[in-house]
Amino acid sequence: MYELTTIERKSFETYQTYLAMKTHFMKDAYDFFKAGEKIRAKYTTFTKRKDKPFFYSLAGQYSSPQIRNFFLANFADMDVDSQEVWIANIIRYGEKKYSSWQKRIQSLSYTFKEDSHRLFDKHKMDEVFECPTRGHPLLMKSYLSGDTSLETMVIYDQILGYRKDFDKKMEDPVWKSHSMKIKKYSPFLKTGLNIDVFRYKKILKQVVGV
Repeated sequence: MYELTTIERKSFETYQTYLAMKTHFMKDAYDFFKAGEKIRAKYTTFTKRKDKPFFYSLAGQYSSPQIRNFFLANFADMDVDSQEVWIANIIRYGEKKYSSWQKRIQSLSYTFKEDSHRLFDKHKMDEVFECPTRGHPLLMKSYLSGDTSLETMVIYDQILGYRKDFDKKMEDPVWKSHSMKIKKYSPFLKTGLNIDVFRYKKILKQVVGV
């Protein structure tokens, strides 16, 4: 029986990580961590892929945790219902998105504080998280306009649990897709990157003035 070389094995594992991350963000019932951060796949199928060199390149360039974060950065930045999730877009824009994501994570407490000031210097807490009868909540408008980062949205949900309330009150398809993204991204911040929720809760209290 043929034994894979180190680079062949790591390249195939990189491909499995890609499949697992893609399935995690696109399928509500699938959990990346519970599945062991990989998904079952046939090596023979992998060898026939035209984009196989891309996985070899990633495997040679990054460690396993970095590969996971590379795909995380890309899938977190994509619309879950769009064609952007395909590998061709990751090959083309992946490095840029990964670099941008790394900068956000490295300065996450600063980003969170600035995002919060933009919201709460002008509005009260109830106004930001209120679901109007028509239209979108102020928080969602800020997020969709790019003034509030995805990471801040996730941390707000970890602190306040607003997402389930939005889910109950909004039938909006745009919100539903982003709600799923927030839900799917959340465990990576809390478990994968060990975000200290208590620390961010303290920052939020300072900004709001509680």
